[in-house]
Amino acid sequence: MRLILLQENQVIDAPSAAEQDYLKQIYLQQEESGRATTHELAERLGVKPPSVTAMLKRLAGHPGGPLVEHTPYHGVILTEQGLAVALEMLRHHRLIELFLAELLDVPWDRVHAEAERLEHVLSEELEDRIAAKLGQPTRDPHGDPIPSREGTVEHVAGVPLDSLPAGKSAVVTRVSDGDPALLQYLQSLGLVPGAPVAVMAVAPFGNVRTLRIGERIEAVGGTVAARVLVSPSSEDR
Repeated sequence: MRLILLQENQVIDAPSAAEQDYLKQIYLQQEESGRATTHELAERLGVKPPSVTAMLKRLAGHPGGPLVEHTPYHGVILTEQGLAVALEMLRHHRLIELFLAELLDVPWDRVHAEAERLEHVLSEELEDRIAAKLGQPTRDPHGDPIPSREGTVEHVAGVPLDSLPAGKSAVVTRVSDGDPALLQYLQSLGLVPGAPVAVMAVAPFGNVRTLRIGERIEAVGGTVAARVLVSPSSEDR
C-alpha cells in the first residue's frame, strides 16, 4: 500500500494499521486540546503507557519521514506527513460510517466499531465511489466533519449543551461517538444532529436540564449534555 501526501505530493510507504490508529487518535486529541499526551493516548487506545512511548518513537523515526514530534513530558503533535495520514484515516472512517448508516441501515451506535475495522483496507477508488454515491458529504452520522479528498476539514461550530442556560434554544450539531450505550440513549431522546432543543429549566444541583427536544420534554443530566454540541439560535446569541 502506498500513500500520496496531501501537502507535498510525495509518495512514501504507508504506516501500519496500528500506526494509523495512533496518528488518528493524536489528531483527535490535538483537535480537542492542542496536543496529545502519553497518558490520554494509553487510556483511549486501551494500552499501557510504555507501549505508547515505544510507538511514539517509531512514529518520530518513520522511514518516510517523522510523523510526529514528541517532547517527553510535554506531549506529542503531528508533523505535516502525520497529519496527512490522520486525515486520510478520518476520511475513510467517517465515509464508512455514513455509508453503513444511510445505505445499509446499520444502527448509528454500531457504525463506529465497524468503521474502525474497515478504514485501514479501504482503497482510494472505493473511497471515491462511496463519496460520490453519498453526494460528496461533509458530515458523518454523528455530525463529525468528513475531511475532503484534499485534506481540508470543515469547522463544526457549537458549544456543549450543558453550557446553555434556561430559556435558550439551539440545534444539535455534533455528538460524541465513542460510547455505543450513550449513542443509543441519545437516539432514544431524539438528541441527534439537526434536532431542535430548548432548555426549559436547570436544576439548582446536579446540573440536570429539562429540555424540549422537538415536541418531547426530557430531563438530561449534565454528564450527558456535555457530550452534545449545539449551535445556539441566532436570536439567543
